[in-house]
Amino acid sequence: MPTKTGILREGKSKILHTTEDPNLLIQEYKDAATAFNGIKKGVIVDKGVFNCAISTRIFHLLEAAGIPTHLVEVLNEREQLVKTVEIVMVEFVVRNVAAGSFCKRYGTEEGVLFPEPLLEWFVKSDELGDPHIGRQAIDLLGLSDMATLDEASELTLRVNKLLCEFWKSLGIDLIDFKLEFGRDADGNLLLADEFTPDGCRLWDSETGEKLDKDRFRFDLGDVEASYARLNSLVEQAIPV
Repeated sequence: MPTKTGILREGKSKILHTTEDPNLLIQEYKDAATAFNGIKKGVIVDKGVFNCAISTRIFHLLEAAGIPTHLVEVLNEREQLVKTVEIVMVEFVVRNVAAGSFCKRYGTEEGVLFPEPLLEWFVKSDELGDPHIGRQAIDLLGLSDMATLDEASELTLRVNKLLCEFWKSLGIDLIDFKLEFGRDADGNLLLADEFTPDGCRLWDSETGEKLDKDRFRFDLGDVEASYARLNSLVEQAIPV
């Protein structure tokens, strides 16, 4: 059993703990919730438990399909053992349906289905508000080399195809999501961070009901119940 030796980084939803092995970290999920770049803050009871379980199972599903991830094993209901990676300072976002910041940016009506998945890149920077960025600017600013950007982009689109089919089988539409990648000590590019309702939009296929963190963002109520519902569906579909 790995031992925590310190805190490497504490973010809005997780804490990364160092261990006696420099190549391994303990990722702890918190119940804290934020929205609008940290302006709105609160707590979603047992969110950390649900997110740890959901992300663990989703990463197992992706690993089985050949998508390499940083996940080593789940340690308890809130913690995972993960590989240490050097994070690519670009966030990879796929949009299947118009929602969120895309609608605000371009004046698009929410719910418009795109003819094909739209891949966008954003600077990984809370201080800057994670601004949208283009390929040339990524290169000029040295946020990622182009080979890594292309490899991670291809993996992101593969993840989208796999997870659209997975969620659809559960009666849920995957609207959009954010991924992060990093390279491990051997130079392998791995899917890092998490896949949870905090970082994606999931709508009921029949009713269009929002089941993700938008319920917290926009005070829609029943936040804990929505997270619990998603966790139950994933738990039944992907035994660990």
